[in-house]
Amino acid sequence: MKLLFLHGWGLDASLWDGVRAALPEFETVVWDRGYFAHPIADPVEGPVLAIGHSLGAMLLAGRFDRLVAVNGFDRFAGNDAVPPRVVERMRTRFAENPVAVLADFRARIGAPPAANDLEPEALAADLAILAEGYARDARPPHTLVLHGGADPLLPASMREIVFAGAPRETLAEGGHLLPLTRPDWVADHIRAFAA
Repeated sequence: MKLLFLHGWGLDASLWDGVRAALPEFETVVWDRGYFAHPIADPVEGPVLAIGHSLGAMLLAGRFDRLVAVNGFDRFAGNDAVPPRVVERMRTRFAENPVAVLADFRARIGAPPAANDLEPEALAADLAILAEGYARDARPPHTLVLHGGADPLLPASMREIVFAGAPRETLAEGGHLLPLTRPDWVADHIRAFAA
């Protein structure tokens, strides 16, 4: 089985380096949304376990039969999620100063500053998906949800209902960047789920 990884908004494929290193027994493929370089979404054949972080989980939902959602969601903005006004304010500010908005976002989730020049069009397009996207009807039949109990981005009430009916594991002290901060914990859950 191949493992396919997709990062969340404002990040890139390097998010998964530690997790992939902890899973040497698997063939892995990474997709990149192109926020800092050219996008990568090479076709993947054969049995696939899709692993998405944050927005990456929503983007992968419905495309594969098996999904691990790491700090992920099936809807970002809404009455039972992040208030839509927060995302709209972010979109407005991004149109005025994308570098500052990205820096603020990365600081909020505990990510280091971006090392490369950003591609504002790709980031803006995916901000629109965060504002309007809805994948609650597209949950793969085999889904595992992994969350951090101290996630500064996703409210606890939201984390409890994403991908309804799917088994979930929560790392009490974990934040929004589990693939970076706890790659072994994430890898162990992926390995068990893939078995």
